[in-house]
Amino acid sequence: MTTPKLKRVFDIALAIPASLVAAPIVVVSALLVRLDSRGPVFYRGWRTGLGGRPFRIYKLRTMEADADTAGPEITRANDQRVTRIGRMLRRTKIDELPQLFNVLSGHMSLVGPRPEHPNYVRLYTPEQRRVLEVKPGMTSLASILYADEQDLLVGEHAEKTYVDVVMPEKLEIDRRYVESQSLRTDFVILLRTARLMLTRSLLPRRRPTSRTS
Repeated sequence: MTTPKLKRVFDIALAIPASLVAAPIVVVSALLVRLDSRGPVFYRGWRTGLGGRPFRIYKLRTMEADADTAGPEITRANDQRVTRIGRMLRRTKIDELPQLFNVLSGHMSLVGPRPEHPNYVRLYTPEQRRVLEVKPGMTSLASILYADEQDLLVGEHAEKTYVDVVMPEKLEIDRRYVESQSLRTDFVILLRTARLMLTRSLLPRRRPTSRTS
């Protein structure tokens, strides 16, 4: 197990150099977002953090400017609200890089349960709320395992699938992380995340193939 103070030192020690590396990537991506669609370059949305306290999360905008009023908080398969550049940023996870600011400001950690929208946190069971005992993270084992989560959320019942199936499974993974977290585990998750980002940046996405009986 690790202490909050030790984890904070770990976060700052890695987030500062990571921010320097990420800065030019974010600048170029921001220019592409600006050229691709109207609206602000950055998305600022409310999420639930440590102890159930709300905070503003930062991302590069990957959806149309009015996306919040045009559908649910989740992203569905082939979601028409996602912009052309947004699809690339989401696939490579580059849209999440501005959250390094959230880490440096103390609202998030590099590794931890991904912060959820308050509308969904209200649905947590008492056991699931244990994930709120730690700071939310930029990445987690659950987010790696569900890197293509949107492909599971199809059609008009996408939100129900998320609430009834996907969210509980991710929360169970996150709960186990909270109970046994360590800096070694965090480092392994960061390495797996870096590998995922690199692989998705270099290789084209494989489209799901339909099965015939």
